[in-house]
Amino acid sequence: MSMISHTFMKPIVARFALAVLGLALSDLQAMPTPEQPVPDSLDLKTTIGFALENNFAIRQARERIRQQEGVEIQVKARRIPNVSAGGSYTANSREISTYVPPSNSTWSIALQARQLLYAGGGVQSSIRSARLVREAAVFELEGVINQQLLSVRTQFYTVLLAKQRISVQEENVNLLNQQLKDAKNRFEAGTTSNFEVLRAEVALANGQPPLIQARNDYRIAVEQLRQLIGFTTTSRTDLTKVPEFVGSLDIEQPATFELSDALSAAQANRPELQQLAKLQDAGEQTIKTNRAGYLPEVDLVGGYDVTRSPFIGAWDRRLEGFMGGVEASWNIFDGRATAGRVIQAKSQFEQAKLTLASTTLAVEVQVRQAHSSLIEAWELVQASSKTVEQAAEALRLANVRYAAGTATQLDVLTSQVALTEARLNQLQAYFGYHVALATMRQAIGKADEFVRS
Repeated sequence: MSMISHTFMKPIVARFALAVLGLALSDLQAMPTPEQPVPDSLDLKTTIGFALENNFAIRQARERIRQQEGVEIQVKARRIPNVSAGGSYTANSREISTYVPPSNSTWSIALQARQLLYAGGGVQSSIRSARLVREAAVFELEGVINQQLLSVRTQFYTVLLAKQRISVQEENVNLLNQQLKDAKNRFEAGTTSNFEVLRAEVALANGQPPLIQARNDYRIAVEQLRQLIGFTTTSRTDLTKVPEFVGSLDIEQPATFELSDALSAAQANRPELQQLAKLQDAGEQTIKTNRAGYLPEVDLVGGYDVTRSPFIGAWDRRLEGFMGGVEASWNIFDGRATAGRVIQAKSQFEQAKLTLASTTLAVEVQVRQAHSSLIEAWELVQASSKTVEQAAEALRLANVRYAAGTATQLDVLTSQVALTEARLNQLQAYFGYHVALATMRQAIGKADEFVRS
């Protein structure tokens, strides 16, 4: 699997560099994703890189930038001369000709150039508006990338969680199976009743469904990850192949975020806010564009005409020559259509301002929630680690006491169930912490750590 790295920087020039990189691949990415073999192993970094190229939401966001570039080119067309050519040919029966002598054909060819001189500032405001919308599309792409890669990272952690749950359940079944063998040996030696054998068999049977469910959860998590990263394959040889997912949910060092710094970073870095700010500025330019409808429009016109009529005759006796002049038009009264467009543009501008204010508040709340969830996640990690140590020690003591005859088989089974539950809770706590940390980074506008360089 190939991987593309993107660099997210503060200046708008860097934003455009990101867009150019995305658009350089747009011709390939607009096409259906080619068939790719299922790899033997897959780690998080490779998964992030593949998603960056193939995730469908990211590819669509890149296409929206290219679409807006086309709009900008279209708007700029009014600022440069437009050249057109036209021609006509007319033929009729000589019997109905009104010319003397009778002739049955006329033709003309004209080449015309037109340059807009004045349009009340509407062209410049339209160009500025289109450019701002294109810049907003670049910020939209960055926001989509951050959101989609958060989903990919979360789903990869989900795969690791499901995989490790299988290990915990398999270990639980193995221990229950060993306890059943011990109960049978004790029964054959006459030191215990058949009741304990039966209870051990029931415990082993009850341990099978969670293992079966864990294996199914793993298969489903893999398929959901495949959908997120945009991995498509119909090869029958890879139909059931699943890569070995490389990674761990273990936590080396907890991350810390100051709430005030996180809020400031979100205000400065969140691409969604910068996108809305650009759209707000574009709305202001749209008002100016529509107001230009109140003012006259002036064009410089020039051309070259070639004409042949029934009175001229042969080609070498055609009429031709240059023409030029200035054309002006002023829509003095249009039934208040221009006023209506201005009112609409003003309302859209106010709506853009309200959307920006509302989203700013939502981002602040999101950062506070992410910060609180990260604190909770770390506290759960600490609590679960202590619980696993205590549950493991309790099971060890229960086995020792059971071997000495001072504890019952029920004590051992109860301790085993408690240890399995503690290990599952610990895995869930580790998963929750990794997701909370990734969510916190996305909330303050940081790119995924594998996209920084």
